[in-house]
Amino acid sequence: MSKPSEKNHNNHLDMLQDYKNYLVKYIQELEKLDNQSEFAKKWNENTIKERKEEVTVIDKIIKNLIRF
Repeated sequence: MSKPSEKNHNNHLDMLQDYKNYLVKYIQELEKLDNQSEFAKKWNENTIKERKEEVTVIDKIIKNLIRF
């Protein structure tokens, strides 16, 4: 039987993974817009860069949490 702290740990891992998946889909949508419009490409350039950095940080957090 799992402890309450283990359930919270797993719940937080799931939430982080869900958020990471959301960000990946969001980045893909922004990149699709970039291919359609030069204006959108300039507009979304910074956002895409920031979201990719966020995904990298989330990956590191998830990997560190899984170790425990």
